Amino acid sequence: MISWAAGNGDRSENGDYIYGRQRLRQIDRRLGWLAKRMKAAKVVDPAAAPDRTRVFFGATVTIADEDDNQLILTLVGDDETDARQGLIGWGSPFARALRGSAVGDVRRVALPAGEKEYEVIAIAYPPA
Repeated sequence: MISWAAGNGDRSENGDYIYGRQRLRQIDRRLGWLAKRMKAAKVVDPAAAPDRTRVFFGATVTIADEDDNQLILTLVGDDETDARQGLIGWGSPFARALRGSAVGDVRRVALPAGEKEYEVIAIAYPPA
C-alpha cells in the first residue's frame, strides 16, 4: 500500500501514504515487542513443582468465600488466561493473593467490587 501511495505523487499531503507509514510503524513495534517476549519465554512444567503443598504456577486451586461459594482456578501464564475455563493469569490480583498459600490459608483479594476473603480448600498439580 505504501509503494502504491508513494507512486501517486506528493507524499506530504498523501493521506494513504501517511496512514500506511503509521500502520507500518505500529506493526514494527508490535513485532519488536513479540520478539522480546519470545526471547524471555520459559517453559515451566507444573508437574515438576518441588512443593506441591503450596500454590505456585500451574496449580489448580479450590477456594471458597464467606458464603461458601467455591471457585476452581488454575494459575497460568498471562497470555493463556480464560476466565470462563477458570484459567487466571499469574499476574492477576487473584493469583498474586493466592501465591504461596497452603490449604486452610485465608487470603484477601482486592476486586473491583471491593475486598473479599477466600479460604484455600484444595491444591492440585498435574500428575508427575
